[in-house]
Amino acid sequence: MFSDRYLLYTNVGLSLSLSGVGDLLEQQYEIITEEIPKWDRRRTRDMALSGTTVGFVCHFWYKYLDVFLPGYTIRIVMKKIVVDQLIGSPLAISTFFGSIALLEQSSLEEFVEEVKTKAWRLYAAEWMIWPPCQFLNFYVLSTKYRVLFDNFVSLGYDVYTSRVKHHDYSVIDEE
Repeated sequence: MFSDRYLLYTNVGLSLSLSGVGDLLEQQYEIITEEIPKWDRRRTRDMALSGTTVGFVCHFWYKYLDVFLPGYTIRIVMKKIVVDQLIGSPLAISTFFGSIALLEQSSLEEFVEEVKTKAWRLYAAEWMIWPPCQFLNFYVLSTKYRVLFDNFVSLGYDVYTSRVKHHDYSVIDEE
C-alpha cells in the first residue's frame, strides 16, 4: 500500500476519503445547528473529488520538496516548512478551489470572487495548524508516509475547509 508502486493511488484514495468524511462531519454539525435541512450528497461528492486533486498535488509536492531540500537536519526541516507554507499551501488551496469550481461549473468570476473572500481564511488557519505538524512530518517521517500523516491531520482541517467553502461570509464581512 505504501510501496512506490501503489503510493500515488494510496495518497489520492486517502485524500478522497478523508475530504468526504470531513464534509460529512461538517454537514452533520450544520444539520444539528439547523443551518441546513438535510445531507447534501452532491456537496460531499464534490468535496471528496476535490480531495483527489489535492491528494495528487500533495503526493508530488512532498516528493519534489525532498529532492529540492534533501535531508532531515533541523535547518533543512525549517526551510521545508517555510517553503511548504509559502508555496505548497497556496498551491493546495488554489487546487481545492479550482477543482470545486470545475465540479460546480462556476464561472471564472465566481471562482475569483470565492478565492478572494475565502482562501485567506484557509491560509491563515494553515499557518496555525501546519508548521508544528509539518515539523513532525519532515523531521520524523519518510516521504512515503507524509500524505498519510497530512491526511489524518487534515481530517479536522477538512471539516473547517468545508465550513469555509459552504458558508456565506458576505454578511459577516459587511458588518
